[in-house]
Amino acid sequence: MAFFDTQEWTGRLYLGGWSGGSGGTAEVREPATGGTLGSYGVATADDVATASAHASRVQPAWAALPFDEKAAIFRRAGTLMEEHAATAVDWLMRESGSGGGKAAFEAHLVAAEFHSAAAMVEAPYGQLLRSGKPRLSFARRLPVGTVGVISPFNFPMILSSRSVAPALAAGNAVILKPDPRTAVSGGLFLAGILQEAGLPEGLFHVLPGGADVGAALVEAPSVRVISFTGSTAAGRKVGEAAARHLKRAHLELGGNNALIVLDDVDLVHAVSAGAWGSFLHQGQICMTTGRHLVHSSIYDEYVERLAATADGLPVGDPTTGAPLGPVINEGQRDNVHRLVTASVDAGARLAAGGTYDGLFYRPTVLADSAPDHPGFAEEIFGPVAPVLSFDTVDEAVEIVRRSEYGLSLGILTRDVMKGLAIADSIPSGIVHINDQTVDDESVAPFGGVGFSGTGARFGGAEANLEAFTETQWVTMQGEVARYPF
Repeated sequence: MAFFDTQEWTGRLYLGGWSGGSGGTAEVREPATGGTLGSYGVATADDVATASAHASRVQPAWAALPFDEKAAIFRRAGTLMEEHAATAVDWLMRESGSGGGKAAFEAHLVAAEFHSAAAMVEAPYGQLLRSGKPRLSFARRLPVGTVGVISPFNFPMILSSRSVAPALAAGNAVILKPDPRTAVSGGLFLAGILQEAGLPEGLFHVLPGGADVGAALVEAPSVRVISFTGSTAAGRKVGEAAARHLKRAHLELGGNNALIVLDDVDLVHAVSAGAWGSFLHQGQICMTTGRHLVHSSIYDEYVERLAATADGLPVGDPTTGAPLGPVINEGQRDNVHRLVTASVDAGARLAAGGTYDGLFYRPTVLADSAPDHPGFAEEIFGPVAPVLSFDTVDEAVEIVRRSEYGLSLGILTRDVMKGLAIADSIPSGIVHINDQTVDDESVAPFGGVGFSGTGARFGGAEANLEAFTETQWVTMQGEVARYPF
């Protein structure tokens, strides 16, 4: 049977192997055409309980497996992702509405996550500690047992993989609940990869379902860590529920990311960076450039060039080559349009876009924005670029700091030290000087502050070990310690 053959997984989920979900089946929809791509098994809370029990049984043997055998599995998974990248890209384009370039980049990131997981398995997992007594004292990182992962629809494959791969590499079992709108690219495809790579059965489960499945995953006693990526509102609920059960919850949430454009930039390149940051994947990225703050001396030309770029971008079915595809569904489209309309009503000028055909929303530029306009103050999660003029750096910093989000910040200037000084003044988990706000690497720490989440919990062996293990202090000495009674 060919890799990821539809006959193998259609109508099923991955409960330690391909099986039917206790919640029946649901259709896999293609937002660009409205067509049906297949079906998947729908999970319920009962499936979470079954997966938790299975994971608890097999996880200790996985944790004890020699590191070189684990590393070999992850290397095979990375190689398989590279070999089957075209299939991954096709699913990302059709199921999540990704443009071809975005989908290819995402597939590349997933392969990198598996290769990084192989390196993580081989890395040190503890440290020698000094002690005032004649003994050996050290700290070591041990797996938590089972990790629950809840992932979103927008970058479904990488936003699942960046928790799944390191959590497994740390010696844990994993239960993944992908967004049901991207059940295949966000979960079932990864199950196919890891099964083919030789991951022992029962360590990884994919349970597509609704909020009840997520709630059951947070509440399951054997699931000790929750890794959630999604909206701030949903993340707050996950964090509160996890806290009641005394569990760690790593929350990677929304953002309203700013791009500060100083007056010394190459304007052509600055506009290109701004357009990419706002319009890539229809703006449906937590790191999307949601606010453009442009120095008043170049503001008019920046807006004119950005609007021309927006007007020239094709929007359509990504499988036909269009760089921008559909937004995920009608609810998301209507929320985007609500924020655009409310901003225009508040005084913003529609320099480009502001219209849609079905789920295809035109790239939009909102000129003459103000800090209190809805499209500037709120996360839009659509292809919209609100642009505001500023006169001084202090003014720009003050405006950016008003936001409760703190995920990613871009600063464009020829004076990189000035850019770094600006970064020092603005709380943000990520800063890119002379780049836009959207970027990700498997070896770099990723996470936001404030309403954007609980800090850098992804990327690199150090962050991943902290996220998915417990620290144990151990001392050893040759004889039993002597005490006065």
